[in-house]
Amino acid sequence: MSESSLAQGRLGAWGIVFFVVSAAAPLTVIATTPFSVRVGGIGAPGAYLAAGVVLTLFAIGFTAMTRYVRNAGAFYAYASRGLGRDAGNGVAVMTACCYGVMVTGFYGFIGFYAQLEVQRLLGFDLPWWVAGLGCAVLVGVLGYRQVDVGAKVLAVLLTAEVVVLVIFAVAVLVQQRPEPLTVAPLAPSHVFASGAGALFVIGFGSYIGFEGTAIYVEEAKRPERTIPRATYAAIAFLSVFYAFCAWVLVQAWGVTGMLEGAHREGEFYGEMLFVAAEDYAGRGLASSMSLLVVTSFLAAAVAFHNACARYLFAMGRTGLLPARFARTHPRMRSPYVASVTITVVVLAGILVGVLAGADPLQFAFWTYAPGVFGVVAAQAVGALSVLAFFTRDRRGHSPWRVQVAPGLAALGLGVGLYLIGTNFDLISGRTGWVNWLMLLFTPVTFALGVARGRLAAEAGAPAQR
Repeated sequence: MSESSLAQGRLGAWGIVFFVVSAAAPLTVIATTPFSVRVGGIGAPGAYLAAGVVLTLFAIGFTAMTRYVRNAGAFYAYASRGLGRDAGNGVAVMTACCYGVMVTGFYGFIGFYAQLEVQRLLGFDLPWWVAGLGCAVLVGVLGYRQVDVGAKVLAVLLTAEVVVLVIFAVAVLVQQRPEPLTVAPLAPSHVFASGAGALFVIGFGSYIGFEGTAIYVEEAKRPERTIPRATYAAIAFLSVFYAFCAWVLVQAWGVTGMLEGAHREGEFYGEMLFVAAEDYAGRGLASSMSLLVVTSFLAAAVAFHNACARYLFAMGRTGLLPARFARTHPRMRSPYVASVTITVVVLAGILVGVLAGADPLQFAFWTYAPGVFGVVAAQAVGALSVLAFFTRDRRGHSPWRVQVAPGLAALGLGVGLYLIGTNFDLISGRTGWVNWLMLLFTPVTFALGVARGRLAAEAGAPAQR
């Protein structure tokens, strides 16, 4: 096997699902539902479903193209085949950089919540960066090893998240609630109400990572079947689970109570899931949930670290980066050079944050926010790439699958990107010119990719497959 070849046949559909669903961090998404209600109204659960519909349309064309693109670069390869080499190179660098800053941001979240948990459980103040650095090293070790090792770790962490949320849901539904059950949070009149556009900032952001199924195409068993199954399973699970759990959380408080709590002064909205969990299922479940928030971000870091490593690997193989990035470990068959590089960059980023005196949440949001915008932009380009690829030749597919669905997905993702850009302060936590600076991260990295690709082409680098 070539030293630039990943381990083939290591991942089944469920292994890939664990990677991409863990990247979405379901527990943390549900914990932010009251914030969604605060900024966009009671239709938050329905917004998760609506975003899921758009991404299902995306998946219809995305999976059709999978059989023609077998490359760990995913959007890199899709854009190259559909829109041309410049677009592919731009998307490659943009997506890799966005994944990289998001991974870095997760360690800020890990540090913040770990600090709270250590104080609660052990009574002493743990510097946030100690937990951040420690988890970054742990994730680096997992990224260095075989891909199925990371999948097994994510399976355990994700299962724990799902179990506590299901226990909470059952506890709420079988007990007396402040108001009768209502479908109001799912009603289109609330989901698409005036001023509810902010809901879709959270809605689309909550699915970040699902597109990672195609990243593992070279390591999947029977990829022509595994990748579509994993993609549809991930979207179906996330959309239904998000909507159901968010709906249950609204039922736990009642519509009136949820609106009042979400708009209470201070940051009570951030505690509403845990308060409800303690009220309905006891302190033990609430404590487990708060602890699992830390592991939820850890799981997301593992997933995005692996995704970023495979983008760097793909770029090394085509000359967009030095060839050493395309090396795989002789025994592990992992992209170890790319993985170690990401770990070093992330550790350096955390240290810069510490030396700059940034608090963990400030550090997290400043790195996470531009990543979210860039990845949704990459999804939109991916939909356009599918549309362009099949416009010339449908290759036996129906117009619905390779033209209508991708076209609608591109439109929906374009609207989502606009809403994220115009409501960027909701995910950055900042106002003013700083937001514009963070938004520029996406076009600047895209332009750098185009420029670097042209230099590589002049040097005789191979085209993306």
